[in-house]
Amino acid sequence: MQTQFKLIIGCDLAAYDFKNRAIEALRARGYDVTDAGCWSAREGDYPQVAEEVATRVVAGEFDRGLLICGTGQGMAMAANKVKGARAALCYEELTALMSREHNNSNILASGAWLVSLEKYLDVVEVWLFGKYNGGRHDVRINYMLEMENKR
Repeated sequence: MQTQFKLIIGCDLAAYDFKNRAIEALRARGYDVTDAGCWSAREGDYPQVAEEVATRVVAGEFDRGLLICGTGQGMAMAANKVKGARAALCYEELTALMSREHNNSNILASGAWLVSLEKYLDVVEVWLFGKYNGGRHDVRINYMLEMENKR
């Protein structure tokens, strides 16, 4: 069982302070975390950061990606434009776990306006250690891959 993950995290300006606190807390828990931006609470657009995180996760440079904006919606939508990205928008543990077990998500999006740091860290932990179930879910994942290849 993998216990150490190489993570990449990114945010927009709305989640800048939240992201910095999350990085500190994740590193304190022993995770290898790379910051992909944004670099200020005054400017930083989510599509560019989401694209970088998703591209680097899909390329295999990182085990998983974390994206945070005000609600997480924009980040998830933008990341899912990258072929091979499966970004799940989660605010609590059950949806995070199901996104791993059933959808094999490789990116977790969340909202700094909607969860406390403590809750976010709990969601991340459940998501990181959730295992993809495969089997009947492979058919659905493969169908999504076919959808991407049609475009």
